[in-house]
Amino acid sequence: MKMAAELYPAKKLPPVSASAVQQYQQQNISNNNTIQGCNWQGLYPTIRERNAVMFNNELMADVHFVVGPPGGTQRVPGHKYVLAVGSSVFHAMFYGELAEGEDEIRIPDVEPPSFLAMLKYIYCDEIDLCADTVLATLYAAKKYIVPHLARACVTFLETSLSARNACVLLSQSCLFEEPDLTQRCWEVIDAQAELALRSEGFCDIDAQTLESILRRETLNAKETVVLEAALNWAEAECHRQELQPTMENKRLVLGKAVYLIRIPAMSLDDFANGVAQSGVLTLNETNDIFLWFTAARKPELPFVCKPRKGLTPQKCHRFQSCAYRSNQWRYRGRCDSIQFAVDKRVFIAGFGLYGSSCGSAEYQAKIELKRQGVTLGLAVIKYFSDGSSSTFPVFFEYPVQVEPDTFYTASVVLDGNELSYFGQEGMTEVQCGKVTFQFQCSSDSTNGTGVQGGQIPELIFYA
Repeated sequence: MKMAAELYPAKKLPPVSASAVQQYQQQNISNNNTIQGCNWQGLYPTIRERNAVMFNNELMADVHFVVGPPGGTQRVPGHKYVLAVGSSVFHAMFYGELAEGEDEIRIPDVEPPSFLAMLKYIYCDEIDLCADTVLATLYAAKKYIVPHLARACVTFLETSLSARNACVLLSQSCLFEEPDLTQRCWEVIDAQAELALRSEGFCDIDAQTLESILRRETLNAKETVVLEAALNWAEAECHRQELQPTMENKRLVLGKAVYLIRIPAMSLDDFANGVAQSGVLTLNETNDIFLWFTAARKPELPFVCKPRKGLTPQKCHRFQSCAYRSNQWRYRGRCDSIQFAVDKRVFIAGFGLYGSSCGSAEYQAKIELKRQGVTLGLAVIKYFSDGSSSTFPVFFEYPVQVEPDTFYTASVVLDGNELSYFGQEGMTEVQCGKVTFQFQCSSDSTNGTGVQGGQIPELIFYA
């Protein structure tokens, strides 16, 4: 059987100028558009392109949405058939047994830009996401059961995840029931806990998420930082509840969450010079915790008393052996550098470096981690080597987030009079648990370090 296209071959249309096509494509940027001309369909060769013309367009619209909260609404035209094909919720709304047949539908809980982003996907098969609206778009996609758009939103959030937004995304991922995103958020919060706790977004989370973070056993942070973050959250919560941000009200809004802060696990100095004088504890609590620190018979406390386990750092060792010679490895302000890439997101905490091969000695190390020439981590640290061939760890102030499939540059400039050990029999690929590291030479290296030998024998990381 021949297809209709074979029986009735289409005549070749005259060429359409690029400017004319662009004009028609731009007609649906804002709503209340109309298509001019009686043969606009001839401008677009595919059903996808013709369907896209109808996006946010008044032409043949048989339903309208008033989207957004009162005072910030936008009237959006729609076409029931197209919407029903793209969403089972719209199908039930327009063609189901309980369809009401309303010509105007109010949607106060969705922001107009996010609703339009969802409609653009339904009409045009295009995903257009940005950081400012992706969460609201995910909400819309979940509400109207548009799973592929929802998955794209989650992927976007995972790739843009950082300590700055991890706490907020943790809260939202639990709300949207996205366990993979929740796990990614915890990985960032655990490894970069102090950065996450000090982020502005931390103060915007809900009380349930706050408690889950404070309860976290693997949180890699000093307890003084945890307390500081909890009090910052409490101040923001006081403002949300229209309360004066006094210490009494902060304690009130924290409720039982305050007992999740492991105050007894702090040092006595941190407690005596900080928490005890802050006013966050009652007089009895302060007295009992002092007894906990000093008395042989310790009182029972409502606080969690054991220190957090934190995260155990892992080490990627890239040399199979090390050596020393009478004229190597010497440092005169030159840079030792190596490039590496990983296949999974990790957090680089620091480097392991070789020390003196001529007895004990002290070095000053300037360590740096860069991506495409941009410095992500920088620290100047002194370390003491005991003359052995062991590696000696040096750390950044905060672990640095490293994304997969991109090369980063690890560099160190050492200042020390003594010669040091150096690595040899270097490997281009090293498997560390579930993470694979790849190494290549760096053009920044001016002191001889490369893949086969030199300094920076170890990368210290969390995964």
